[in-house]
Amino acid sequence: MTVDKIDKEKKIIKTIRIDVDKCNGCRACEVICSAFHATPKYSSNNPARSRIRIIRDPLRDIYIPVYAGEYTVAECAGRDKYTIDGKEYDECAFCRASCPSRDEFKEPDSGLPLKCDMCEGEDEPLCVKWCHAEALIYEEREEETIPEDSEEQEDMEIGLESLADKYGLQTIMDALSRMSEKD
Repeated sequence: MTVDKIDKEKKIIKTIRIDVDKCNGCRACEVICSAFHATPKYSSNNPARSRIRIIRDPLRDIYIPVYAGEYTVAECAGRDKYTIDGKEYDECAFCRASCPSRDEFKEPDSGLPLKCDMCEGEDEPLCVKWCHAEALIYEEREEETIPEDSEEQEDMEIGLESLADKYGLQTIMDALSRMSEKD
């Protein structure tokens, strides 16, 4: 079965588009995010609990919002450097992942990873609502995705096809027959 023959599901993908040129570094997004995620809600303001961070270089007027992504169990292998207006940043500065090699996007009390939940239950993320500079833009787009069970089926078929190409279909069928006799 090829991807073309699989019934694809439609899924709404929620993202925040960031216009770095508009960010003025006010950090209102960090404040509202940390207050929304406080327990109980709005009871405190600790930017370390925020799911969005502003990478700042105020002397050069550079502010880059980065919101938390998926947790990764290992740090990445890439260590690229970025130069913006003469200042060098390492790859981790703009990374959205919570990983073992850095403290960003981790709950300050427990150390558990944080991930942006798009302010679940709200019409749009509060950081977007509170961004008066309009540097954060909430977007929803519909994407066709392959259902997980179809992905597994497709992976299996790709694997079997590559084995058949290498060893021949009859050899694969004979091996499967022998394996089924063992069960």
